[in-house]
Formats: sequence, C-alpha cells, structure tokens
Amino acid sequence: MTRVTTPAAVVTVGESMALLDVPASGRLGPGAALPVGFGGAESNVAIGLTRLSVPCTWVSRVGDDALGTFLTREMRAEGVHTIVTRDLDSPTGLMIKEQRNGEPWRIRYYRSGSAASRLSPSDIDDGTAAVIRDAAVLHLTGITAALGPSPLAAIECAIDVARAAGTLVSFDINHRATLWSDDAAAPVLARLAAQADLVFAGIEEAALVLDRKPPDHAETFDTAELMARELVQRGPSTVVVKLGALGALALSEQRVHRAPAQAITVVDPVGAGDAFVAGYLSELVARRPPIDCLNTGNACGAAVCRVRGDWEGLPTRAELVEQFDTSEVVR
Repeated sequence: MTRVTTPAAVVTVGESMALLDVPASGRLGPGAALPVGFGGAESNVAIGLTRLSVPCTWVSRVGDDALGTFLTREMRAEGVHTIVTRDLDSPTGLMIKEQRNGEPWRIRYYRSGSAASRLSPSDIDDGTAAVIRDAAVLHLTGITAALGPSPLAAIECAIDVARAAGTLVSFDINHRATLWSDDAAAPVLARLAAQADLVFAGIEEAALVLDRKPPDHAETFDTAELMARELVQRGPSTVVVKLGALGALALSEQRVHRAPAQAITVVDPVGAGDAFVAGYLSELVARRPPIDCLNTGNACGAAVCRVRGDWEGLPTRAELVEQFDTSEVVR
C-alpha cells in the first residue's frame, strides 16, 4: 500500500485500467507490438487537473502486478499524488482499443474481478478521509458505482466524509451501459446526483436520472436548460450539461450560462468528457465564474479530441492559449 497524504485541491476516487492498442489494421499477428497505456475517468481528470497546476490526489486499487506498477508510476510521473492499495489477490483491470480502417472503433474491457472492483469503505481510511476533508473538491463518477456494491459503498463513504467537512462533492454521471442496465443504474445514479453539490451530465444521462425518455430531436441548449432545471430540484446546487460539439451549459444559483464549443477536427473523442470536467474544476477551485469554467472545459475537451489517446492530449495552461493559434510554424 502506498500512502501519500499531501494536501490536494481536488481528490478523485475510482478505477484506472491498463490499455492496449490493437494495430491500425485491426489484426493481430505473431510478435505484434501492442503499445501499453492506461486510462480511467477519475485518473484522466486527475491528470488534467495536475497539468493545469491544480494539486490533485487519486485514490484507487491496482493489482500487485506489472500493470499496476506501470499505472501507478505513470500517474506519479504526471504529478498526481496517489493513495493506492496494491491488491495481492486481484489483477489490474485491462482494456483493449480496437480500430477499424485506422480509426478508433471499439473498446473491450476486462475488469471483472479486478483490483479496482474491490474498492471498499476500508479504502477511505483515516488518512484518506483527512485528505478529503482538506480538499476543496471531491470528484466521483458513476463508473465506479457501476463496478459493484463494494465500490459503490466506497464512494458513498467518501461522500459522507466530504459533506461532513464542507468539501464540495462533484459527480459526473458517466453512465456506462456495458456495466449495468439503465433500470439498475437509474436509481443509484439519481441518488448519488442528489447527494452532490455539482453534477455533470450529458443529455441522455440527465434523462436517465430524471426517469424521462431522451429527446427525439438533436441536442440543443434549450433542452439542456430544461434538464438542468429539473436536476437542480433534486438536490445539487449546480448542474452542467455537456453537449459535445455544441458546447456546454451550466445552471448555478438559478442563473444559466451557455458556452458554445469551437469547431475542430476530431481525431479521437475518447476522454473529451473527462478533459472537460478537469478544465471546469480547475477554474472552479480558483473561484472563477461559471462561464470561465465552461470555456476552459470546452477548450480542454477540444484539445483531447485533436489527438489520439484518453488523456495524452490534456493541455497545460500555456497550451490552452496556444492550441487555437493559426500563425505560421516557428522554424
């Protein structure tokens, strides 16, 4: 077990998995090289925040194996403080990214019985609880809740600690239909959203939590506002609706803020939602107004979409300024 109790502005609790990339041809042959990476919603957000100069701590479990060592080492190399339990009995989870015609196509997950699926309230021990109490924000996602009753109990324990200390609770609904059915997920996600101060959701996720059918028409700011107003009535003080290429909307203190996204060429959209959350939270902890939070979130999401990888394109502050610079190449 590795314990680092450095104070953090943001604490995240959740899974990260090793990642293998299948060749662009989509076919494996003897001796094929598979680049090894990693990714996970909470770890992506932690890296994003750290690159934006926001101290962040990531709490999780990994296997006592080479993948667990690699993953933890890389998180530290990114500057993220880690509170990681090395599980002697369960492996680090794995995902494999497949391609079709040279483009990202499908991700397969091998996480059943993984170390992260064994997260429990015991992982929120006195040391971890102290870090949460000292933080400005505790950030969680519905993915961890979907891993099973024990991880769900772990994040509910973390929420109890945060609320008792006055630490803001941020929750990204992040529904994954491959992990649990809509019927199973809806009441749990609704309960967690009601306990949060800040909720992030897509249109379909908001509809799921509200027990409504997703809108038949294209996503719009007006639809997002209606969803946000209904979600705020459930408990959170701020609701942010992510609208992808359209942008994002925030409802906070009964005021609506809309931020359109800039047009970009999308190379790989995986991780854009996590990048948006990191950008938003980075401004939130600096006490910037909601429109600044939205604009930085949109810019971070765009940066990740422009390169391959779940988190590799996460920008620094300097890169945020430079990414839409259309001047000539410096030679």
